[in-house]
Amino acid sequence: MTGHAALATGRWNTLTLAEQLANVGSEVDRAIAAWAAQRSDRFDRALTRALELFDLTARDDRWRGPRRREILRAREEFCRLFFDDDVAPGAARTLREYFLHFALLARRRSA
Repeated sequence: MTGHAALATGRWNTLTLAEQLANVGSEVDRAIAAWAAQRSDRFDRALTRALELFDLTARDDRWRGPRRREILRAREEFCRLFFDDDVAPGAARTLREYFLHFALLARRRSA
């Protein structure tokens, strides 16, 4: 873990699922934007951070069964954007919208 060492030491597990996925979504959005702008330096860092957060979220013992499968499925779709030759048109937009819902939920709960 390079970018999120403090979160990995336990703080991550104090966040709600919506807060965790909102944070994942921020990194997903950064990776997609860097990929579109062909900024490989930023893309590599954002990709690494996003995967770290996906993995931290999936390892959280509170999210078992269907929740964990959903987290891992989102991770899979995120990776497909960049590493699969057969990506559906609009897949990046759909993934961004998926995570936006978590950001809105987390913000509403913290207000």
